Amino acid sequence: MPWGIYTGNSVGLEFPMPRQADLIPLTAIELVPEGHLVRVVDDVLDQLDLSSLMARYDTGGGASRYHPVMLLKVWVYSYITKVYSGRQIAKQLRENLPMRWLAGAQTPDFRTLNTFRSSKLAPVIEEVFVSSVRLLEAKGYVQFKSYFVDGTKIEANANKYSFVWGNAVDTFNKKMDAQLRAYVKAAMEIAKAEDEAYGDRDLEEMEKPLWTKDDIKKLGQELNRKLSQLENKPSEPEREERKKKLRTMAKRVNGDFLTRKSKYEQAKQILGGRKSYSKTDTDATFMRMKEDPMLNGQLKPGYNVQIGTENGFILDFALFPNPTDTRTLKPHLDQFERHHGRLPHTVVADAGYGGQENYQYLADKNVRAVVKYNWFHKEQRKSFKKQIYRQENWPYDEATDSFECPQGHRAVLVREKDSHSEGGYLQRSKVYRVQDCEACPVKSLCTKSETNRSLEVNWTLRRLKDQAKQLLISDEGVRLRKRRCAEVEPVFARIKHNARFRRFHLRGLPKVRTEWGLLSLSENLQRMALTRA
Repeated sequence: MPWGIYTGNSVGLEFPMPRQADLIPLTAIELVPEGHLVRVVDDVLDQLDLSSLMARYDTGGGASRYHPVMLLKVWVYSYITKVYSGRQIAKQLRENLPMRWLAGAQTPDFRTLNTFRSSKLAPVIEEVFVSSVRLLEAKGYVQFKSYFVDGTKIEANANKYSFVWGNAVDTFNKKMDAQLRAYVKAAMEIAKAEDEAYGDRDLEEMEKPLWTKDDIKKLGQELNRKLSQLENKPSEPEREERKKKLRTMAKRVNGDFLTRKSKYEQAKQILGGRKSYSKTDTDATFMRMKEDPMLNGQLKPGYNVQIGTENGFILDFALFPNPTDTRTLKPHLDQFERHHGRLPHTVVADAGYGGQENYQYLADKNVRAVVKYNWFHKEQRKSFKKQIYRQENWPYDEATDSFECPQGHRAVLVREKDSHSEGGYLQRSKVYRVQDCEACPVKSLCTKSETNRSLEVNWTLRRLKDQAKQLLISDEGVRLRKRRCAEVEPVFARIKHNARFRRFHLRGLPKVRTEWGLLSLSENLQRMALTRA
């Protein structure tokens, strides 16, 4: 711009410096202030034990490679600054001063950056993150006393209409098996019509309730063999009709049925114990998200992300395909124990984790469970205690192992019942039944059953709930429950709202885990920088 044409400076304008080289050029070190966040990233990552990452690089000739620690620093700082694309990071390395300072003026391209994240960092992201947590403990930021657990659902980088449902696979598979059994029966009738000696034992052996891909191959081969036998016999109108029918069956078995069975078996293998998956990210499961702009409760492919925090720092994380949190606590804490060699003193969680399996697990591990259960808050209300027809409010006589209903009738033990949770955990209950409800004047208020009122009581779960309740209502329990809202919830808020990270950018569990590991690292480093300030 021709600044020289403006000669007057009556309004106090400051002219820009001329575009020419300085006599003493400034360096990036001088231009990045001491308290800048990029310096915190550089300083902290230099203190980590990154031997697992360095071991991913073998020795050999060829051109020198970019240093993995530098690439890790670049990725962590990029996630702090809400830049998640390899191309955008490559641009930042050319134009952004803190990034240039962090990379030492090196400019790896987007392919190098993405390959490092997906191939080199992904297998060791957990080791790198655990090393950062050990540094936090060594510096006194965390003590592993109270572990605040919660989960959130993050949408996968997958088409929301690319669903495969487990129930649909089972239904189609059963229908095809029924068709195969019908084909075997029809082939046996054809063989019988041809008066083959001793019937057709090979086809009889193929009559089975469940079919596999190998079974269908054998059936196709057998049908082809029967068809070739008919081809060698004299032509007759009825025989030609049987040959036509057999040819149609053989064609469909060797073609459509075999292809579909392979597809169903592959789907069952991918599903594992899940109820759904996405074709474009087979590790993602369809689940309900809190972000529902259409307000129709649409299921979307995603991951259930579980984290545990203390003093606002993420101590560990895990990703699960389970839409609910109940079955995630045990494997999450098992992973925590593997990573850190011990469990926290106290686990604090909401009612989504309050099941018998979790309570028993924490008791066996000598971990205090400040974990609510479904009816915890309702049980504290006076209105709940006034509901005399609730079984929780019925007096229990331990000597006779019976309950007393509000009308004075006894509910006696009639049988014991075993049930399994969705994850296969065994739960044992006792069933009690009131003997004389027929003439009771308040039966309609007590039960909807046409017969006598029954109670199903899981005494183990009741005992564990009572233990949890005593801790939950104590002064320490109330303090920890209040603290939980300010511990783990803000972490999700900063990641999902402030950082606008509501959808993963990569596909597949290993790469998705790497993304969340980088997010967790960046979150802890920001928290550390604030604490330093």
